[in-house]
Amino acid sequence: MDARDFITPGMSAERMLVVPPERTVGHFVPDMPMVYATPMMILDMEMASGDAIRNSLQPGWITVGTEVDIRHLAAALVGATVRTTARVIAVERRVIRFEVEAFEGPRKLGEGRHARGLVNVESFNKRLGAT
Repeated sequence: MDARDFITPGMSAERMLVVPPERTVGHFVPDMPMVYATPMMILDMEMASGDAIRNSLQPGWITVGTEVDIRHLAAALVGATVRTTARVIAVERRVIRFEVEAFEGPRKLGEGRHARGLVNVESFNKRLGAT
């Protein structure tokens, strides 16, 4: 399957999140501030990327994250409303590339690039020995 047949640059999505204590660095690392953790921001960026193309995938196909190049620019406290965005910027045969950003209001919290690989679930599970 060739992603260029059904994914196009410009496809996009966004997600909104009110930062809970469980998504802060202080939740994972003692004595650290209770601010939105970088890995959680990246997760939300990846989820927005998947949302941008999910409805265009054929049954039995998914995408998995393969690359991240993210800068965390500013902190957000528990209770902050964070908006993550993803926009397709390039499509290869099995790789979709995104520009991703995170905001609290107009303030940019993070930015970068993310890539997702096109995967056939059945073949993937067989290769891993999963059921």
